[in-house]
Amino acid sequence: MAMMTETQADARDYAPLSGSVTLVTGGSRGIGRAIALRLAALGSSVAICGRDATALKSVSSELELRASRVFAYAADVTRSSDVATLIEKTETVLGPISILVNNAGIGVFGPVHEKSEEDWDRVLNANLKSVFLVSRAVAPSMIGRKRGDIINISSLAGRNAFAGGGLYCASKWGVQGLSACMAEDLREHGIRVSVICPGSVATEFSGRGPKDPSKALTPDDVAHAVAMVVTQSPQSFLSEIHVRPLRKA
Repeated sequence: MAMMTETQADARDYAPLSGSVTLVTGGSRGIGRAIALRLAALGSSVAICGRDATALKSVSSELELRASRVFAYAADVTRSSDVATLIEKTETVLGPISILVNNAGIGVFGPVHEKSEEDWDRVLNANLKSVFLVSRAVAPSMIGRKRGDIINISSLAGRNAFAGGGLYCASKWGVQGLSACMAEDLREHGIRVSVICPGSVATEFSGRGPKDPSKALTPDDVAHAVAMVVTQSPQSFLSEIHVRPLRKA
């Protein structure tokens, strides 16, 4: 058997998130999956949720190769009753949540005047209401412990307008405002609220069309930004990160 090098041993032992508990919403695919795997590799126990039980089971199996404790639960984070059960079960299995990544979201695109009220509700509920509901549910425990990280995955669409982006941009601009205000509400309790704004990411996400992989981010690029937030020194605070593809589409 080949001997482990010193570098490999150091990588294996590097676990800055040891003892922490992470919850990633929308963790069954794409960006959420990448974030969950990255934080598990850094030593965190990880819970994931989503609406596809089969996909959750698959990602849970991957996580079990990296994390000592894993929990997966099918939930709709636009419903307060589902959120309450999700938080209760996660904390029963893994302990108090110290890192929350609000990643769940959808995209519906096209001119606003061609969209329905149902389209509006579906996008705003998935992308904005879910951030409010899950953050509200975990905040009291974090306040009691005087520490925690809440990381909201927004988009550069939360900073820029484009044709056909009315519903999606409205939801992501809302995430920007909500995150900034939550940060001010919670920072005196030792809780950091950060927002990450990726540009175009090559995932299954139903965006505006196929993406050229050479001109798009990968889910791992977003996961790297999340890892930066949760491994910074305790007195610092990365409030907003923009992640752009190097080459313009």
